[in-house]
Amino acid sequence: MTVLKSMLFAAAVTAVVTVQAQGLPTAGTLVVVPANGEVVHVNDQVMITLAIEEQDKDKAAAASRVNQKMNQGVAIVKKADPQAVLKTQGYYTYAVYPEVAPLPAGSVAKPRVPTGWRVGQTLQVKTTNLAALPKTVSAAQAVLTLNRLNFGLAPETIRKLDDERIVAAYQNLNQRVASIAGAMGRNLDDAVVESIDFEGSGNYAQRVNVTGSANLRAAPKSEGMQVEEPNFEPGETSLTLGLVAKVKFK
Repeated sequence: MTVLKSMLFAAAVTAVVTVQAQGLPTAGTLVVVPANGEVVHVNDQVMITLAIEEQDKDKAAAASRVNQKMNQGVAIVKKADPQAVLKTQGYYTYAVYPEVAPLPAGSVAKPRVPTGWRVGQTLQVKTTNLAALPKTVSAAQAVLTLNRLNFGLAPETIRKLDDERIVAAYQNLNQRVASIAGAMGRNLDDAVVESIDFEGSGNYAQRVNVTGSANLRAAPKSEGMQVEEPNFEPGETSLTLGLVAKVKFK
């Protein structure tokens, strides 16, 4: 290889290496950047489900006991926690039939006659008075059955956390744009945000991760006996906010 050819080859190699080091041209590049903000807060509200069910051969007798005990339970809850919000979720009545063996072929089935009735009612209790929760539940369990607890955040708390979620999401956006600028070999000052779409038009809908909920199986009650106070751990809730931004590099 002549000296001239060697010089030309070296120059060509240098040009290729220089282009590779510089990367692709990024002037005027429009980048779509998703980001998320997360805020964690201790739960300050609880939803309690209390219930009562009675069974009797006499439908009226079963319904009467349910009504009486639910009235007692409501009065107990209101006294233990005056600020609680109560809501009746359901009331049911259905017949109980005896088990019948399969009939021989060609036999005519007789009309079924119920042997008893089951009547029940469910009560939902919503409160932010978590300090009094063990005492309230203990008092109610003397008459009613505790079926479920679900801890979460009060609506007022969620509204207050909205500002923090927006700040967290915007900070995450800045971090991601800085990383993208570094990967492109550009300065962060060259990036201009053209638009920000919070929640991404439904593509980044709010995700709520709630801890501290419990499903409880109904247990037999000792009528009139004082129930020991339970221990509850409210846990915490994680709220997230997503956004999608369009960022253009000068």
